[in-house]
Amino acid sequence: MITLYDADRCPYCARVRIVLAEKGVEYETVVIDLDDRPAWIYEKNPTGRVPVLEEDAFVLPESAVIDEYLNERYPEPPLLPADPAERALARVMIFRFDNLSKPYYRARRGDEGARAALDKELAELDRVLEARPFLTGREFGLADIAYVPWILRARDRMDVELDAFPALRDWVEGLAARPSIAAEIGVVAAL
Repeated sequence: MITLYDADRCPYCARVRIVLAEKGVEYETVVIDLDDRPAWIYEKNPTGRVPVLEEDAFVLPESAVIDEYLNERYPEPPLLPADPAERALARVMIFRFDNLSKPYYRARRGDEGARAALDKELAELDRVLEARPFLTGREFGLADIAYVPWILRARDRMDVELDAFPALRDWVEGLAARPSIAAEIGVVAAL
């Protein structure tokens, strides 16, 4: 049985919850209070961060790595393209995620100029989505999962208006039909 050390408010954990839902993998959840982390979580991940996935004696931190592991461990449905070039481009999107996360967290803190930097990155995602239906390429996959938790939280918790980014808005609206994303929208609404 898989155990996920999880926190609802953590978008990195959301990535793993979405992949587990897409794969139909059953798991147990251990909720971690991010404001009062138990000392033992540092034994699972020296940084004390979640998510952490545990399966028997195997312990794995870092959401992007966990997602790749789950995609390989449970190959159906595949969440990366079969074509090596498309797969590589999806991984580039995931690798460049900090381009969005840094201004997102700065904007969440209210740092000066952060909102403009966040809008610039949202405009870049909008440009990508004008050219293809998903961040992963032709099909939904890990690159979409890497970004959507932050977009949902920006929209629903930080009042970021997506109408200025129509392709991004349409992408989010389309993803909302997926049960895994609908569940995450519910999590965000309950925060």
